[in-house]
Amino acid sequence: MSSDRRKEMILIAGPCVLESRDNVMRIAEALGKYHDDCTKDFYFKASFDKANRTSLDSFRGPGLEEGLKMLAEVKEQFGYKILTDVHDYTQPAAAAEVADVLQIPAFLSRQTDLLVAAAKTSAVVNIKKGQFLAPAAMEHSVAKVLKTRGFDGEVTYENAEKYHVWLTERGSSFGYGNLVVDMRGLVTMRRFAPVIFDATHSVQMPASGGASSGGDSSFVPYLSRAAAAVGVDGFFFETHFDPSIALSDGPNMIELQKLDTLIEQIDAIRSIVE
Repeated sequence: MSSDRRKEMILIAGPCVLESRDNVMRIAEALGKYHDDCTKDFYFKASFDKANRTSLDSFRGPGLEEGLKMLAEVKEQFGYKILTDVHDYTQPAAAAEVADVLQIPAFLSRQTDLLVAAAKTSAVVNIKKGQFLAPAAMEHSVAKVLKTRGFDGEVTYENAEKYHVWLTERGSSFGYGNLVVDMRGLVTMRRFAPVIFDATHSVQMPASGGASSGGDSSFVPYLSRAAAAVGVDGFFFETHFDPSIALSDGPNMIELQKLDTLIEQIDAIRSIVE
């Protein structure tokens, strides 16, 4: 399998959830260098709602209406393409008016009504692999999108790319409160669609922080470099100027100031394996 199917690296980056307008715009402005890099296909990522927080009291975000207004402002001011999550079948149509990519959360990666609703829009559909699923099982989720978009043939990388479907690896459940990344899964899923490696969620420790999820961001560079060596089409990083004050997933995030060095390392590895 060729590792150079896509010369332009997909790069998805931004805060986990839409926080204050000032924070969001500050993070967005810092990411401009990637938007301007002709070797990157850059998408600004942030969620308008985190519907699967551990605690009922955890911050979820501004919601669909206000969140889309904020994302539209980022898009207008910086010219970025936008990626955001959708959580039920009522949201994709509205979200796709702003977002270029609709992301299916890992917990919902088999949710047929949600996949079909997302597929009925013109947006790219990025399906995160469920932590509970084998990589090969993602063929069926891709097929749901392809069939909804009018293609009932073989589920292949080329066909998924043509019909704008991606898959994302974010780790698999490994006992209680831990995830592990099986790098073989990247190869398996890449048979069915372009594959993104979600480096920051892969170091998450679900529900291990009491009323929130923990994580260890120190492992992000190691897993990212390994995925680059295996061969993937892109990377997903949740990032913040100060992860310690982030309102969601702070322990997993990579600081903005550390992202440059990591991207340089990934680029160097990709240049070797291509």
